[in-house]
Amino acid sequence: MDLDPALLNRIRERAAGYDRDNAFFWEDLAELRDAGYLVPRPLLETVRDQRRLAAYAPATALAINMHHVWMGVARILSERGDHSLDWVLDAGRAGDLFAFGISEAGNDLVMWDSATVVERVDGGFRFTGRKIFTSLAPAWTWLGVFGREETADGPRLVHGFLSRETPDAPLEGVTTLDDWDTLGMRTTQSRTTILDGAFIPDERITRFLPVGPNADPFIFAVFASFLTLIASVYAGIADRALELAVEAVGRRTSRRTGAAYSQDPDFRWRLADAAIALDAIQPDLESIAADVDGLVDRGSMWFRTLTGAKHRATEAARYVVDQAMRAAGGGGYRADSELARLQRDVLAGIYHPSDTESLHQTIATNLLGPVAG
Repeated sequence: MDLDPALLNRIRERAAGYDRDNAFFWEDLAELRDAGYLVPRPLLETVRDQRRLAAYAPATALAINMHHVWMGVARILSERGDHSLDWVLDAGRAGDLFAFGISEAGNDLVMWDSATVVERVDGGFRFTGRKIFTSLAPAWTWLGVFGREETADGPRLVHGFLSRETPDAPLEGVTTLDDWDTLGMRTTQSRTTILDGAFIPDERITRFLPVGPNADPFIFAVFASFLTLIASVYAGIADRALELAVEAVGRRTSRRTGAAYSQDPDFRWRLADAAIALDAIQPDLESIAADVDGLVDRGSMWFRTLTGAKHRATEAARYVVDQAMRAAGGGGYRADSELARLQRDVLAGIYHPSDTESLHQTIATNLLGPVAG
């Protein structure tokens, strides 16, 4: 969608204050909701929008990303004939806010297993566990969670959505800790969520899946939506960092030569190299998003492609921001500089799944097959 430049500028103006105060982006969220930004859209359009938003306020974009991931999951499934999450699309259009309660401390299996305990009860399931990195924690109305249920036929993973009518409404068995105080991406307020017998009715259980890797369309939809949209946020950070670097070298003057640093061959090379790294991100992400929207079947290459795209975007973004910091001089190192905030925010990219170890395992398996034994 065509976000209003005045709205984007207001969002940028608030970003530093949110970061400084470790505060949630309530004003941004209200304005974005009023602008229709939360409604589901094709993945390619959302990738472009999120990249643009991230160039103005990375943490706001990253938090909103989690909502858009669920919109993307529901849309991907629906377009492939699975209408089990069409209600998610309807709720998104109505203004509800969706968040992720997936990550668990020490769980390097991520979506292939869970430490959260699930028990069958009358009318639904109860979830007990501890979820970390719950972005949008102060504001969500629906929280997607999963856990492990032990059954007579063996363990299985149960996915569903917890509901609260408003952010202030208490939800039995759910406690949100006020524990988010991080180096970067502070505005996301990705707090810890404690589940203590939290109840999800049968009608909001979305999937029963086996423990371990599987190719269920739900899993594909999560990977496709999450990884491309995460990558788009970090691409947006790189866009802004390069823009600030260009401004800085045009403004700075060498006492030795009297010329602007924009005329210095070393600085010109540095920023050109950053731009080369950045230029590779757009065709990578947009071709993937277009193929998802177009129902293209990449077969066994999908997971390799998706995890690789996220890795390439986040690593390239870190490189671009680093070059921008070097080009900007000591002023960029001030705590209140936008570049310093971008440097802190871009580091969060290394913590999102899939990490570099998992990525290399995925690609090695695609190339060489599974490890014997």
